[in-house]
Amino acid sequence: MSDIKIADAFKNGKAFIPFITGGDPDLDTTKKLIIAMQEAGSDLIEIGIPFSDPIAEGPVIQEADERALSAGVTTDKLFDMLKELYEEGGIKVPMVFLTYANAIFAYGKEKFMKRCKESGMLGVIVPDIPYEEKEEFEDVADEYGISMISMIAPTSKERIKMIAGDAKGFLYVVSSMGVTGIREEFSSDIEDMISAVREVSDIPAAVGFGISNPEKAREMAAKSDGAIVGSAIVKIVGQYGKDCVPYVSKFVKELKDGVRKAN
Repeated sequence: MSDIKIADAFKNGKAFIPFITGGDPDLDTTKKLIIAMQEAGSDLIEIGIPFSDPIAEGPVIQEADERALSAGVTTDKLFDMLKELYEEGGIKVPMVFLTYANAIFAYGKEKFMKRCKESGMLGVIVPDIPYEEKEEFEDVADEYGISMISMIAPTSKERIKMIAGDAKGFLYVVSSMGVTGIREEFSSDIEDMISAVREVSDIPAAVGFGISNPEKAREMAAKSDGAIVGSAIVKIVGQYGKDCVPYVSKFVKELKDGVRKAN
């Protein structure tokens, strides 16, 4: 089995982190996308587990969740596909899930973390669990070596140092308030948020929410340790369906080139 670590994503400079919804439009395409995005220069990949009520997501990712669920994708089927890819040696970079508390509770915390480990997933982002409640999952996650990835937002203010001091894997810096989606305006607090993190921790901090082009990816990576792009990629998947792989691959290459310019 592989000995990939989340820290590997940041060891050669700024990281580029794409997000896709697992099973959109189907599991076979997701598998091809993971391989293609690795080859295109992704340093870490975030996979969304399709969920019927993704409260942190804007319409683009909500629609992707609906497409995956209507295609019959389940958490079990997603785990099975990832485990197969992992055992084939097809996972070359760190990978983390984005999911919601109810999805983990429904699946069973212990079973969920065990299956994460078996399928090569290294971390879990749960946007609807406040920092103060993350021990709800963390004990079980720790048992299986799964990092609970913390998020900080412009509203976190005085809590940033507390969250950063205890963070694992990497820190997800939310660029602006509201749900995910492509946007033009970003919080002017990003540098302040990163400097607050640096006062207590050297954990890598990557910026996400709203980044939609290589220039924005470069700008956000210049202020942090990396850029996370989700909706702009998921939009391409929605547009091209099963034929999306070359289009996503080209876009990921361009985004990675943007991030490289921030080094």
